[in-house]
Amino acid sequence: MEQRNPAIQNFFNKTESNGGMIKPTISLRDLRRRIYVKAKAETAWRFWGLYVHVCKMETLQMAYAMAKQNNGAPGIDGATFEAVEQAGVKEFLQQIHEELVSRIYRPTQNRKKEIPKSNGKFRVLGIPTIRDRVVQGALKLILEPIFEADFQDGSYGYRPKRTAHEAISRVDKAILYKQTQVIDVDLRAYFDNVRHHILLEKVAKRVDDEDIMRLLKQMLKASGKKGVPQGGVISPLLSNIYLNEVDKMLERAKKVTQDKYTHLEYARYADDLVVLIDGYPRHEWLVKAVNKRLREEFAKLQVEVNEEKTRQIDLTRDETFGFLGFEFRRIKSRTAGGWRPQCTPKLSKRTELLQKLKEKFRRLWSWPITRVIEVINPILRGWVNYFAWGHSGKCFNFIRDWVEKKVRRQLMRARQRTGFGWKRWSRKWLYEELGLFDDYFVRRPQPMTKILPA
Repeated sequence: MEQRNPAIQNFFNKTESNGGMIKPTISLRDLRRRIYVKAKAETAWRFWGLYVHVCKMETLQMAYAMAKQNNGAPGIDGATFEAVEQAGVKEFLQQIHEELVSRIYRPTQNRKKEIPKSNGKFRVLGIPTIRDRVVQGALKLILEPIFEADFQDGSYGYRPKRTAHEAISRVDKAILYKQTQVIDVDLRAYFDNVRHHILLEKVAKRVDDEDIMRLLKQMLKASGKKGVPQGGVISPLLSNIYLNEVDKMLERAKKVTQDKYTHLEYARYADDLVVLIDGYPRHEWLVKAVNKRLREEFAKLQVEVNEEKTRQIDLTRDETFGFLGFEFRRIKSRTAGGWRPQCTPKLSKRTELLQKLKEKFRRLWSWPITRVIEVINPILRGWVNYFAWGHSGKCFNFIRDWVEKKVRRQLMRARQRTGFGWKRWSRKWLYEELGLFDDYFVRRPQPMTKILPA
């Protein structure tokens, strides 16, 4: 008969007999659904008896599967998924389970890794160990349905069943309906400056479980005195919890100013926020009021607005703004006679892609062209799949021609010749025989199907 750690057995006996919110025998999927329904129905309810569900093997197994799917670099201990699986996943998760139940689990420090940004600066990632990723993932699985019930419609970043393209489409639709005064908000080092005590207070408004709060506090302390690590499994959820009051303020402003029409719209993806307001002169006060209220809300959170990069844009003056890698503007429709939004990949994003591909071609100049194509195709596919939205056709044509010329030059160089070999190799041969990526299909957002009159 299987021998169980007495501390573990006592833990489960205590949980089953103390009138916990939900019996630990319930499946994880049903548990998450019930938590969400309860949180949605009772917005002031504080959940308790949650820690046992974080410790359950089913939760840890799901968290491990999610961590493995995302893969990622090793943490500070150097452990990889291959090493974990060679030693035994069951034993690995059982050890975590016992540490959690016995309350002896302590997260290790994150490994710091600098990622270059397009402006020449660096973004610092905090990479947790696989062990800590599993625990963070388990905690996220239990806390996420509570706060998903509280999050607002305009928030899209790192949320279940929500995508960046939906946020882009929301902005696109707002421009279509003449919300042409735009507040493009830039937050200074947002993730690095989240205040732990404020975040814990926000979580505690919905969670009445000392063990959960202790575990979360330990995770935050492992990342430093403030901030949530970019790279942590639970960081996106925590960052959304932190900014939820800003979203609520914007939702209230949207409803208060709404009559027959919606005069204010917003979209937030993590720390990327844009607010769009009607361009009618009678709504100039609303632009000023929203600007003021945004700064008041961010001040409460001790989040600094980067005034140098935060801009107010008037789309009726042919000004543009960026959101999630796209550049938005308003243009005259040639066919319908009205105005329509246009979103295209930002020039900086195209430049980043070409620089990355150029480096691959330079480094692999001696490789067979079929091997080179195997390397560049996934890069192209990932970039195009994201930007295949709106009005990216012209940009895609440029990239397609640029890549084709690079491939042709590589083929000619292998034959110690110059030129592009236009007569030697047809386009059909490059794409069908060599298998060069050629799926540059652009999806049109739904709002594009209708153009409002001028």
